[in-house]
Amino acid sequence: MILSGNAVCVRGDNIDTDVLYPGSYLNTEDPQRMALFLFEGLDPKIREELVGDTVLVVDDNFGSGSSREHVPQAIRANGITCVVGKTFARIFYRNCFNLGVPAIVCPEASAAATKGSQITVDTAAGVVTVDGQAFQAKPIPPFMLDMLTAGGLVPWSRRRSA
Repeated sequence: MILSGNAVCVRGDNIDTDVLYPGSYLNTEDPQRMALFLFEGLDPKIREELVGDTVLVVDDNFGSGSSREHVPQAIRANGITCVVGKTFARIFYRNCFNLGVPAIVCPEASAAATKGSQITVDTAAGVVTVDGQAFQAKPIPPFMLDMLTAGGLVPWSRRRSA
């Protein structure tokens, strides 16, 4: 799977899901409506940068805190093709894959990216290219790549049980 887009950088370590998607919006069930509240507790102006194909670039331990599936759902609904980070909180990382959002661990690519950088991710080869410079990402296990191709855990499970 080849993914690409312009970088939107959310800098800072240990950014938790409580500020990415505040609790007052957790009663929203429609992902398109969830998209309206992504980054609400951090900086709502970030949503203005999410135009066209976007790759979200983050720092260490992104998505810590509460296990909010709303965050990856809102990420996907905002048209973000993938998230490239130095590291991710464990539950957030799995929630991304379960909901069909590639989360790519590549500290060097994260550090190299700036606002508007052109980023391409080859999930099969595990290569992240930032403004023409290639970096080796942490490999994604084959079953998780298969899950992404299927669109997430539920479609993957349905396909396997059919």
